[in-house]
Amino acid sequence: MAQGLKGISMKYSNIGGQAVMEGVMMRNGENYAVAVRTADQEIVVKKDQYHSFVKNKKILSLPIIRGVFNFVDSLVLGMKTLMFSADFFAEETAEELEERLAKEEKKAKKKAEKLSAQGKAEEARQILEQARSEAKAERERLTARGAAETAVEDKKEDNSVLMGITVAFSIILSVGLFMLLPYFLSRGLHYVVESETLISIAEAVLRMAIFLAYIVLISRMKEIQRTFMYHGAEHKCINCIEHGLELNVENVRKSSKEHKRCGTSFLLIVMVVSVIFFLFIRIDSPFWRIVVRLLLLPVIAGVSYEFIRLAGRYDNKLVNILSKPGLCLQALTTKEPDDSMIEVGIASVEAVFDWKRYLNENFGAHYEVEKQP
Repeated sequence: MAQGLKGISMKYSNIGGQAVMEGVMMRNGENYAVAVRTADQEIVVKKDQYHSFVKNKKILSLPIIRGVFNFVDSLVLGMKTLMFSADFFAEETAEELEERLAKEEKKAKKKAEKLSAQGKAEEARQILEQARSEAKAERERLTARGAAETAVEDKKEDNSVLMGITVAFSIILSVGLFMLLPYFLSRGLHYVVESETLISIAEAVLRMAIFLAYIVLISRMKEIQRTFMYHGAEHKCINCIEHGLELNVENVRKSSKEHKRCGTSFLLIVMVVSVIFFLFIRIDSPFWRIVVRLLLLPVIAGVSYEFIRLAGRYDNKLVNILSKPGLCLQALTTKEPDDSMIEVGIASVEAVFDWKRYLNENFGAHYEVEKQP
């Protein structure tokens, strides 16, 4: 644990989240909030509710099974909030466009004046006309984009279908890369090895190697380094309040950027649980081996979820030891945030979580809290 938090016991808060583009999403039950630092350095916060596609709460309370649905819900909400944050940076705003066009027009006028002074009036006129024509085209493009976005907003069902297709593709890609690819690669050892046990061990090693290589590769991509910093801010904010500290920049800064309920730890547990399952479940038929692997994926996800859930709720030596590999892996997927990123994380937490009330009830703090409406 980071310096300043040693000796302080952790208490479960029920909040979780993820990093988005230049921001943080926090979720508390059905409520979630996305806080984004925009290009003009303002913090924009959107608060909403997310309801699981499974309406039966009894099913959502069943061990193992709840983990499967929670995983899908997390993917859907994560994709939704990521797309929301990306909208702030995908295109220029009207104000940003006008500011840029004004600068370009000023440059064109200076160049035209210089050409006119040299007696090149026709070239000066052409430069001004070209600048005006390009500005007009840019404004028309912005207007057309605004109309298209309005039309898309009016078709929420189409958005839902697109979201479903995106999530389904993400799941299929993950299954192919981390589950099926190691299996088919290990089958090639049949030409040199007869022992099915050795081949199964090779498959396990390949699965872990591909997963770790994937994490290492994406951790080196400059494009997502800032996202990893916001990931660190998310963890630090949660660790801060779960260790009984007031939620402010100074306390968040000295909190740990690793957290036991992190999705990185969940994915590592999925890999480990799948290795255990596939190592001991033996089937002779190649076809049924693949079918069984696919059928076991929900069970593997459910078991992994139960471990992460247990780790997040309890702070004892055994749980901490078992959580250590996942925390170590987070060294690659989380980076130390700057204070501006921490401010975004705090804004996201405060939109969905009454941390003062939480500290009063769990750590004996004495903050004044607003009465619930």
